[in-house]
Amino acid sequence: MTEAQRHQILLELLAQTGFVTVEQVIARLGISPATARRDINKLDESGKLKKVRNGAEAMNQPRPRWTPLNIHQAQNHDEKVRIARAASQLVTPGESVVINCGSTAFLLGREICGKPVQIITNYLPLANYLIDQEHDSVIIMGGQYNKSHAITLSPQGSENSLYAGHWMFTSGKGLTTEGLYKTDMLTAMAEQKMLNVVGKLVVLVDSSKVGERAGMLFSRADEIDMMITGKEADAEILKNLETQGVKVILV
Repeated sequence: MTEAQRHQILLELLAQTGFVTVEQVIARLGISPATARRDINKLDESGKLKKVRNGAEAMNQPRPRWTPLNIHQAQNHDEKVRIARAASQLVTPGESVVINCGSTAFLLGREICGKPVQIITNYLPLANYLIDQEHDSVIIMGGQYNKSHAITLSPQGSENSLYAGHWMFTSGKGLTTEGLYKTDMLTAMAEQKMLNVVGKLVVLVDSSKVGERAGMLFSRADEIDMMITGKEADAEILKNLETQGVKVILV
């Protein structure tokens, strides 16, 4: 396959999806990582696509918003699938887990679904999926429905403090040596109510978010028990987090 043919296929793929990862380019074209990145760089320089971390976006075309029905549209989907699978392996039968909102959270819930594990969530797309799949034990945290995030939010000091889990899995917009950042204050405050009643806090972030600082500091690094991210994450930041007691798992 010539370079021109590869470029044409890559641009056609972008026209269909709006976003592709380097891994998807490698698999679709059967090329090496170096060639995939070189093709993306050339097309970026010529203005035919926009290079982003770990992939490329179509020019002047918003990336399709993911939903549970087209979860593959989520940015860095392949890496998030690996993160979710690694997280699911931490949970043992009979345990209870708190899963918050987002694409990685949904993927994790999908991995755990059907196992003898109690799932606590306020994320309605995940709750609906678990109910449709007849998962045995689902607890939906109550409150007012927030349409923009498809979650329920409870008043301060409400019954959320009654829930407890062995694990709490959450994500955010950025993770630095200071800790995990979230951009939506309402959802962050709702999740923070749970921090004192869970056994271990596990942060699930794809490698593009490591080193990013955005929004409010949700949890300090010394409050995080474990994080799972991709192998391309900033090694220096990961090393610093490990010195602060965070167990790092790379996938």
